[in-house]
Amino acid sequence: METEKYLPKTMIKTLSASLVVLAIALPSSAQADAIQRLHDFATETRTLSGTFSQAVYDKNGRKTQETSGELYFSRPGKFRWVYHKPYEQLIVGDGKKIWIYDADLEQVTVKQLDQSIGESPAALLAGNNDIDKHFNLKDGGVMDGVEWLEATPKAKEGTFEMVRLGFRDNILTVMELKDNFGQKTLLKFSGMKNNPKLGTDLFRFKPPKGADILGD
Repeated sequence: METEKYLPKTMIKTLSASLVVLAIALPSSAQADAIQRLHDFATETRTLSGTFSQAVYDKNGRKTQETSGELYFSRPGKFRWVYHKPYEQLIVGDGKKIWIYDADLEQVTVKQLDQSIGESPAALLAGNNDIDKHFNLKDGGVMDGVEWLEATPKAKEGTFEMVRLGFRDNILTVMELKDNFGQKTLLKFSGMKNNPKLGTDLFRFKPPKGADILGD
């Protein structure tokens, strides 16, 4: 299988939104167990670090891409998402902007953080109390010790159809995103540490000299 070298633009948009989900999560009222896990995760976790593996599947279920790396989060709105394999890429949220850096291309894409949320998975947890206005939340049940939360947007615009969050012992262990093109992105997290001490430099990004800068 030949692995794509760079993340497709639609995938970057969806992934950036999912990063914000983790980075700026705030509690919401909940009745179902899985939604309560989300509440617990949000209220108890200020910083987070760990590693991840990511796989992308097309509408026929064929795996089209595999990547892995490490992640760091500091709520609200700050994160560092590092791809080590198979190609180096970096996504940094500094609380105001999202920076996406492709080392091989020497290219930086920058966008406003609030504009990157929109009708996206991030809007689930963007810090307001009108989640039910934009999303239908559903307890997805328990499978192999993982409690699932399902969220579908009420608006028909946007790029994704549904996002599923899986929690084990109040720790987010898996995220699954299905977009409107039938593509599925599966993220599995490991070695997650709740509330580690993280340096502020992790969430700052200075474009390398000579890099092309696209966007805001």
